[in-house]
Amino acid sequence: MADVGETLNFQGEMEEETYFPDTDLDLSFTSTTTDRTFPSSSARSSLARSSLTLSFNESRLSCSTITANNITPLHHRKWDPRWSAIKAATNLSSDGNLHLRHLKLIRHLGTGNLGRVFLCHLRDCDNATFALKVIDRETLSSKKLSHVQMEAEILSMLDHPFLPTLYSRIEASHYTCLLIDFCPNGDLHSLLSKQPGNRFPLAAVRFFAAEVLVALEYLHALGIIYRDLKPENILLREDGHIMLSDFDLCFKADVVPTCKFLRRKKVLPEFVAEPVTAFSRSCVGTHEYLAPELVSGSGHGNGVDWWAFGVFVYELLYGTTPFKGGSKENTLRNIASSRKMRFPDAAEVEEAGIAEAKDLIEKLLVKDPRRRLGCTKGAQDIKQHPFFDGIKWPLIRHYMPPEVVGGVAWKRGHVGHVKRR
Repeated sequence: MADVGETLNFQGEMEEETYFPDTDLDLSFTSTTTDRTFPSSSARSSLARSSLTLSFNESRLSCSTITANNITPLHHRKWDPRWSAIKAATNLSSDGNLHLRHLKLIRHLGTGNLGRVFLCHLRDCDNATFALKVIDRETLSSKKLSHVQMEAEILSMLDHPFLPTLYSRIEASHYTCLLIDFCPNGDLHSLLSKQPGNRFPLAAVRFFAAEVLVALEYLHALGIIYRDLKPENILLREDGHIMLSDFDLCFKADVVPTCKFLRRKKVLPEFVAEPVTAFSRSCVGTHEYLAPELVSGSGHGNGVDWWAFGVFVYELLYGTTPFKGGSKENTLRNIASSRKMRFPDAAEVEEAGIAEAKDLIEKLLVKDPRRRLGCTKGAQDIKQHPFFDGIKWPLIRHYMPPEVVGGVAWKRGHVGHVKRR
């Protein structure tokens, strides 16, 4: 049997002449339990915080196999040249599907909770570059297998500039392979660690927070509660804009529209889509980002994402999280306690806009989810906070990403900065 591991050079590429049918592929090097090690250029920091899962029983998911045939380009990515490259490859396939033999692995990018991620491109098209998430189902518990199914289902639903595209799902033996976007600029956690004092300038905080807010708004409109927001899960595209990643801990609620009629002198058009009736008792996420209702086990809904968003803004601004203790247990105890959150000692002269940032964080980190900003009207309430004054939300993806230490020269073509009025 041919062994892909023997032909793979992680310092460079796979041999040009090597061409394997799927039945001959040995993907054992992708297992997260293997003892074999490979040089990697992981986009994740070695200090990245892992997510935890204490329970998961919400997967009412279909088990249909997704192939390149039944994944079609959605609106925002319809003209992506990678779709054309995939179509050209599948047209030459006897069954019209994309297979692993069509892909050429280049290097290992990182290891996650479910599997390993590799940089790859189509064999006949060097410019069609992707990330390939390879999951060995035989090494996973039934609980984690439900996470795999959840992530695949959610990825197939997404159509948004700040969220990944699922180009193909390939089933080969006991491996599930997800072909998604490759983000060459790493993750926000790594970029944050390169900043002076491990903190971003306020303009950068506003930019990244605004884009994450829009991404969460879209997920909530689909009835999806993200539940794993943290800088490690915010990847940076080639153009410097963000892309949320890792959807295996999401909770997908039924979306049932409700209407409220209020008498007003002037009717203002407003779109609000928020899964306010979603409810779960599972405890998942990263300990520093867990909301109090998650820690207590009393059950949670959409508010856990807005709590995590407050922690996220705090960390970008101050380089640490607001309830961090000397251990995970102390951190969770701080979150669950009635102790009021504190900000670091203020400088003699604070940067303009810091007061608004603090006010936003305080309104998001309200321990009672019924009073937490965003829990009733979702992202609309948060967008209207003074911290985001001056942002033209329909144009957010056309803003120029901020220049920060350790960043790269972003591609041109953006029309302006996120700036205050």
